[in-house]
Amino acid sequence: MMSQEIYTQMIASLIFPLQEKLKKHQTVAIRKSLEKSQWYSAQTIKQQQAQRLKDFICHVYQQVPYYRAVMDSLGLLPKHITSVAQLGRLPLLTKGIIRDNFDQFKASNARPCAEFTTGGSSGSPLTFLLGKQRVSHDVAQKWRATRWWGVDIGDKEIVAWGSPIELGAQDRFRLMRDRLFRSTLIPAFDLSQEKILAFIKTIQDTRPKMLFGYPSVFSLIAKTAKEKHLNLANLGIKVVFVTSERLYPYQRVDIEAIFNAPVANGYGGRDAGFIAHQCPQGKMHISAEDIIVELIDSAGIPVPVGQAGEVVVTHLATSDFPFIRYQTGDIAVMDDQPCACGRGLPVLQDIEGRTTDFVVAQDGTKMHGLALIYILRELNGIETFKIIQESLDLTRVLVTATQGLSDAIENAIITGFKARLGNHVNILVEAVPEICAEQSGKFRYVVSKVTA
Repeated sequence: MMSQEIYTQMIASLIFPLQEKLKKHQTVAIRKSLEKSQWYSAQTIKQQQAQRLKDFICHVYQQVPYYRAVMDSLGLLPKHITSVAQLGRLPLLTKGIIRDNFDQFKASNARPCAEFTTGGSSGSPLTFLLGKQRVSHDVAQKWRATRWWGVDIGDKEIVAWGSPIELGAQDRFRLMRDRLFRSTLIPAFDLSQEKILAFIKTIQDTRPKMLFGYPSVFSLIAKTAKEKHLNLANLGIKVVFVTSERLYPYQRVDIEAIFNAPVANGYGGRDAGFIAHQCPQGKMHISAEDIIVELIDSAGIPVPVGQAGEVVVTHLATSDFPFIRYQTGDIAVMDDQPCACGRGLPVLQDIEGRTTDFVVAQDGTKMHGLALIYILRELNGIETFKIIQESLDLTRVLVTATQGLSDAIENAIITGFKARLGNHVNILVEAVPEICAEQSGKFRYVVSKVTA
């Protein structure tokens, strides 16, 4: 009987590369290149990034109607943008701009592309095109980060993912492929108590080497396992990869304690690409070979290192449908300290979440929604919750409670929220039977409709 290690090696070195070759993807060659370049010095990585940017801008000017028109209107030529510092001469890119100019974003020499749509967790889905170049680079970046943790394609994994639409697209070939690659998909959309217990049973029976999915899902699974006294610590899980949502500190603690495995955070999205991955030493390394990250303030001015700013992304592997200075709506902090792992890749110090993850007190003070989340976390009897700041004067709190919403719990929520948002803010606490995830399958704990 073939050993687990030999099977994984066969999948990672033979079967998966064959699949990528049949798809006409360059994933394997790119991954091998990335595993070399990650050890280059920070200066060398910057120099190579600048050269790729120079070539990219030349291509975009020549082949992409939208950017040709924009640069001509600004009196810019490719020779004027040869460094990251000069990128600021180009305007910021928003979802609205892409929607309004969709056909003009496709390169005249674009190879066959596939249409993708973001999950819409921000309330504003975006449709765009992905070419084989972009897909190859994204898969290679994820593959490299997976191998940082001593696991590989072909190792047993369980993926908690997706909306009903995504899961419904699972055809016979994909199911066969997943079985061959030893990847088990569990739908992360409907999280009833019965289904969570079924997920736990699947994890126990499968004994995967890695888990992959939303932090909210694994946090909920961990909480349920603890309540039901189910032991998940001795299954041989080496790492829990989480992505697509903000990873809260308490979630990391809960997940690592229950699964007896480290949590590896990943940051990115369908539109912006795989921006950064956490290494075993704890740093979030930017995929700098492909992605340029700028952090800007509300006026569009770059912020200094150590200061929070909105993440703006230029993806250098998007020649067919370019993303240049794309506003993600996420808030992060850059780190200028090298990582102990020795990689020269730049580092994000902190990823604080989306701009809508922040709330604004009545006096104008801006704070992260975590300040309100911890109030709810401290209260016994609350299963799940969602905070919606409708205005400076009204915040709604949706809660599901194990024994119903008591006056004591309601009063504690109102008192705690008023202490942070202001005594004159109306706090409306609503008991609901369940709190659904977004259409994408993601879960948002905080939504603020207030702009500051």
